[in-house]
Amino acid sequence: MKNFLLLVFVGCFFSSCQIFQQVYPEDPIKGAGAITLKFIQINDVYEIAPLNGGEYGGLARVAHIRDSIKEKYPNTFLFLAGDFLNPSLIGSLTIDGERVNGKQMIDVLNAMDIDLVTFGNHEFDLSEKDLQKRLNESNFTWTTANVRHVTEKGLMPFATKWEYSTVPTSDFSTFSATDADGNIMKFGVFGVTLPSNPKAYVSYGNIYENAIRAYDLAIQKADFVVGLTHVSLDEDKEIAKRLRALPLIMGGHEHYNMLIKEGKTIISKADANAKSVYVHTLIYNLRTKYLHINSELMMVTDKIASSAKVERVVNKWTEILDKKLKEVIENPSEIIYRASDPLDGTDTSNRSKQTNIGELITRSMAYAYNDKVDGALVNGGSIRIDDRLVGDITSADIFRVLPFGGSVLKVDLKGSLLKEVLEYGKSQSGEGAYLQRYKFSQNQNGEWQVSDKPISDNKTYTVAFSDFLLKGLDIPFLTPENKGIVKVYTPDETENAADIRKAIIFYLNSLKK
Repeated sequence: MKNFLLLVFVGCFFSSCQIFQQVYPEDPIKGAGAITLKFIQINDVYEIAPLNGGEYGGLARVAHIRDSIKEKYPNTFLFLAGDFLNPSLIGSLTIDGERVNGKQMIDVLNAMDIDLVTFGNHEFDLSEKDLQKRLNESNFTWTTANVRHVTEKGLMPFATKWEYSTVPTSDFSTFSATDADGNIMKFGVFGVTLPSNPKAYVSYGNIYENAIRAYDLAIQKADFVVGLTHVSLDEDKEIAKRLRALPLIMGGHEHYNMLIKEGKTIISKADANAKSVYVHTLIYNLRTKYLHINSELMMVTDKIASSAKVERVVNKWTEILDKKLKEVIENPSEIIYRASDPLDGTDTSNRSKQTNIGELITRSMAYAYNDKVDGALVNGGSIRIDDRLVGDITSADIFRVLPFGGSVLKVDLKGSLLKEVLEYGKSQSGEGAYLQRYKFSQNQNGEWQVSDKPISDNKTYTVAFSDFLLKGLDIPFLTPENKGIVKVYTPDETENAADIRKAIIFYLNSLKK
């Protein structure tokens, strides 16, 4: 029976571990010259501080995990597989006349001494100017094989521009590792990003062609190469099929943990918002060239200590947030609701189908007007948390869901225009203009109904709209000037409808009575 070594991370910090091993044809660590590496993987992290009342997450805790492992295993590296600059509540704040837009995340990642990040689709939510600012503020390395910057001079790599130097993002990055005897090896890491967020300043190359190209370049300079990707699981599987020698893909985009194999390739994704991390133990035998991989899922809970250095940076930003929130609501940390079933705030869902969080928001909009409206509508794109909420929900969480706020308008409009609006919202499935609804539905014949009654073209209906929808940005013809709009009521600042977040908090508090 062949022997192999199972390295279990010390105590898993009192958490349960999901473990997966890649077993090769013979014992990969027999004899001298084996180098042990630890890869700490996070992905889709929008929040810097612990969530759910401190129950899980927190980048200061992640830093402590990395630091603790590195004390015992010097060849320890921290990787982030995309989506971190947006969305977030802190990122939506305006300080000194400028929106934060991910500056807080760069500040924290710099303090963490993170080794490498790749772009996620949400990085391109930022304007070209703001993304460049975040790149310039980075003290860490970015990598991407398929994303390029569209400039007047043509397609160029995105670059970090410092005072005396400019560092372009590379197709791959290489790292060195050394054992106690002074033996040295190198490994490479390449990144790719799915083209789901088209922007005029961004060019996306083919995922598979560029993954293969980057791998072929990297393997010439490294003993082995791994992927750091922000693509769908199916796309990760396809990369693994096309690169059968690829031992590991540390992936992002999906928001829940998974560990699967495609051929000999391990594909791992941690939970969003650092609810968990993957700790990969890689043992490379310099003599036999065998690579042994053991992957453990580690939950990031309140049982884990925090890095003091990182926590100071996190606290600086959370204090700013708390001060800003208290300008709007008295007690941001008050628990106002308990979600026994997760509230689906993910982008994919809210831009394509009716969700429970969309129903909760629109119901609250109607409640702000004492339910004296025929229904309520909000664009799915305004729901920015891109995560699932479960357990205790605080007032601050509502602000995380809808960081840009806005008022709830009471609009009288003709049934013909209402049907046109509903139909347009349905046609925008997959886009931010898709409408989350309250009291509106379609019957078996595809006819739009309000409270199960067909909408009449000539009848006037009263609908609660998010104010953004009346700006004509998501729905071009929906403006106050449209002849189908009879009247628009704008709430004054003393009313709950003056802020959609306040309207939701007011509604949820009413459920406790």
